[in-house]
Amino acid sequence: MLLEAPVYKELFGAVEIYEVLKVIKLDSQTREVGSLTVKNVPREDIYKTLEDIAVVVPMKNEKLQLVDGVLKAIPHQCPIIIVSNSKREGPNVFKQEVDLVKHFYSLTKSRIVMVHQRDPGIGEAFREVGYTDILDGESVRSGKGEGMIIGVLLAKALGAKYVGFVDADNYIPGSVNEYVKDYAAGFLMSESDYSMVRLSWRHKPKVSTRGLYFRKWGRVSEITNRYMNALFGVATGFETSIIVTGNAGEHAMSMKLADVMPFSTGYSIEPYELVYLFETFGQWKEREKFKEVYDQGVEVFQIETLNPHLHEDKGQEHVRDMILSSLGTIYHSELATESLRNAILEDLRIHSLIGEKEEPPKPKVMPSIGEVDVERWMKAVESESDTLLKFEV
Repeated sequence: MLLEAPVYKELFGAVEIYEVLKVIKLDSQTREVGSLTVKNVPREDIYKTLEDIAVVVPMKNEKLQLVDGVLKAIPHQCPIIIVSNSKREGPNVFKQEVDLVKHFYSLTKSRIVMVHQRDPGIGEAFREVGYTDILDGESVRSGKGEGMIIGVLLAKALGAKYVGFVDADNYIPGSVNEYVKDYAAGFLMSESDYSMVRLSWRHKPKVSTRGLYFRKWGRVSEITNRYMNALFGVATGFETSIIVTGNAGEHAMSMKLADVMPFSTGYSIEPYELVYLFETFGQWKEREKFKEVYDQGVEVFQIETLNPHLHEDKGQEHVRDMILSSLGTIYHSELATESLRNAILEDLRIHSLIGEKEEPPKPKVMPSIGEVDVERWMKAVESESDTLLKFEV
């Protein structure tokens, strides 16, 4: 793969954020590049790294045709982890997903682990290891962040070195295939064990009366990136526009970074990852606890995909919830100044997203999973869960 070389970056304490890198050629046999502005990541290195990346696919009542395309597009070398929060009655969408996955496995012999997020056995496994912040009664809460935590722990139990996330509602399977290879390329460029790759879509097509219109930014991304850059700017004292992946649902991280990363609930999870990195490693907090992280630094790569991103339209309520969650994360950050908070409030009120005396919601944050005894958790899942499915060659 040929990409723009990672040259320009901005620093905030131990956090290094690289300017967005564009994919120049997705599949290349080029060994020598006669340009300092182009980075060559050898194909064989990418395919070797794919074996170390577990791909988590969170889903909730998605169209089965889309799920089928996404699964078929994930490179065969990667173990697939499916965390479903779909209906189990009236109709039983989860059973349909299980049937689809079984058929997919019979054809491909891909390595797959599947589980339902609200399975009481999963909740029991979390109680067994003392990680109860994720629970709502007997089961894990319904939320994207909660499903991602389950996925990370399953990836860790499989021995994955990296964990990546892809949404299940993508209309273009080929883009999913690229996403995972972009993750591998990003990790191969990193010099730190604590690294993250966040994807920026080249275009996000919308259907109009004149056909497809290839928008550069979605509304949520545009707003979140603007305020995320503002937060970075007020915290460092230098205005910036470097952040373009504030809401990057498609992203991946090293397992070492996942171990120290708290996860927030719901749709705030992707922007919260950046806010946490700024608050903790930008300000040199808890130096003894995170000595190795500070010594190596945290590298954040942003890669602009070659493929566009066309996904299911989930309506204005979904967009509203994402904006509120994203800006709430920035608004409640300890790095936010009074003027930044006022600007966020004014923007939200102008667009009638909150009332005159309301504030955006503060994200509920769950602790990092680094101290969870994964082997004990996995044994509890295997003995207590009634939805766990493991497909291996």
